[in-house]
Amino acid sequence: MLTQLQLLGQNGDHLVAIDHCQLESRCALALRQLQDAAALAGFNLQVASGWRSFERQLLIFNRKARGERPLLDSQGKQLSADRLNDQQKLEAILQWSALPGMSRHHWGTDLDIYDANAISSESLKLEPWEYDKAGPNGPLSQWLSTHMHTFGFYRPYQQQLGGVQPEPWHLSFAPVSAPALQAFEVDALATLLEHTDIELKSAILDDLEMIASRYLHKISPVPENLSHAL
Repeated sequence: MLTQLQLLGQNGDHLVAIDHCQLESRCALALRQLQDAAALAGFNLQVASGWRSFERQLLIFNRKARGERPLLDSQGKQLSADRLNDQQKLEAILQWSALPGMSRHHWGTDLDIYDANAISSESLKLEPWEYDKAGPNGPLSQWLSTHMHTFGFYRPYQQQLGGVQPEPWHLSFAPVSAPALQAFEVDALATLLEHTDIELKSAILDDLEMIASRYLHKISPVPENLSHAL
């Protein structure tokens, strides 16, 4: 069971190094097995992003809130940040980037993947079209839909459910991530954010329970063929 500090991205004692990133130890072992199976099918499954610290997520969030990185609408089109109020900015950010302390990447169980045989890491944008049937990662994405469950993985952002936009590149190791989600304490995050230099702090703290409900818990369910592993 992960501790609250680990769930919040403030402690990495549960992590091991694998392929230029860090992951929770059981997730790392399952990933290696998934990579080996993918290689037999002709794919070079690589990780674009694994574990991410609270500080790293805070940097991403603050840069978007300050207008230093683009804000996108639900269709992926750029918004004019200076025309948005704080609540609108917050909603635009959370559709595509997690609140610091609320990212599944903090747990070491979730990773963004791509096929290095089809696209370079430098060219990769992690955009939906890259994982469509005709996109460079399309064949790998289709293969994963059939085979990833065997190794304990699923897509928590398989479809739009009113929170995070669909992320076909985002895989989660359910045997660890499902218990992690159940153990997450919103009050612990509230205490952390109260003492953090984060943009839009008032808007966040005023609606933190709603944010957790919409952007953390409103995800695709763990598939039935994985439930035996939980």
